[in-house]
Amino acid sequence: MKLSCLPVSLYDDIFTGKSTVADWIRFGAELGLDAVDFSIKFFPHRDEKTVHIVRTILAKRGVEACMLACYSDFTHPDETQRTQELANLKSDIALAKSLGAKFVRVTAGQNHPGTEREEGVRWVVDGFRHALDEADKHDITLAYENHTKGAPWQYWDFSQPSEIFLEILDALSDTPLGVCFDTANPLVLSEDVLELLDKVITRVVVLHVFDMREAGTFEPVRVGTGASPIPQIFSRMQQADYDGWLSIEEASRQGQQGFEEAIQYVRQAWQQALPA
Repeated sequence: MKLSCLPVSLYDDIFTGKSTVADWIRFGAELGLDAVDFSIKFFPHRDEKTVHIVRTILAKRGVEACMLACYSDFTHPDETQRTQELANLKSDIALAKSLGAKFVRVTAGQNHPGTEREEGVRWVVDGFRHALDEADKHDITLAYENHTKGAPWQYWDFSQPSEIFLEILDALSDTPLGVCFDTANPLVLSEDVLELLDKVITRVVVLHVFDMREAGTFEPVRVGTGASPIPQIFSRMQQADYDGWLSIEEASRQGQQGFEEAIQYVRQAWQQALPA
């Protein structure tokens, strides 16, 4: 089992400069993680010096870069903006490569007022196809998340309803597009997490281990204390011989203890899970 973490609880500190990416890498190493995840918003500057510093600290701490979480918004009603979103994502893919990350988390886009389902799906599929061509050049795997709302977004995800998420995936079944499966996001719309997992399990390349207090709300809690059926998910993943990354999305805002307890829970739950 390979363990990484997306430090949502630290977002405000890192976004505002109160702490740094280097601080996060050092903390991840102290937590015993195999890798760390980054948000694209960690990198307002992408110059060679910044990348070199990050790569040096990763190597020094013996930690890998697993995934770069991006916020692609291919459902924007303005064509010029959609073109810019593709350019941004291509730049993000190049950054992921330079950081040594293996995966780029991609999203469909926001549920913008006025964007109809048919055109939105078409725009996302077209954007992903072009991005996949770029990712192939850099040997990067794109991981499409069953997502809710991005940190910099105004609206919820266009493909938050599972049926739209699946429609987009099906339209790209001929591509290497992977899935970053989030273990709690379907709960926001009171959808069946396990039912969705069963439909995409063969395409999962990263498992986002996340938890929500209860179905029908968006209230993140420490992983293992909410409504997400994490043990059952782990059993299904083991039955499918999954040997990819588990990335804890730590958003409990409980400080170091929140990270430590989430990591301990995930390690134990994975070890104790039996194939369903």
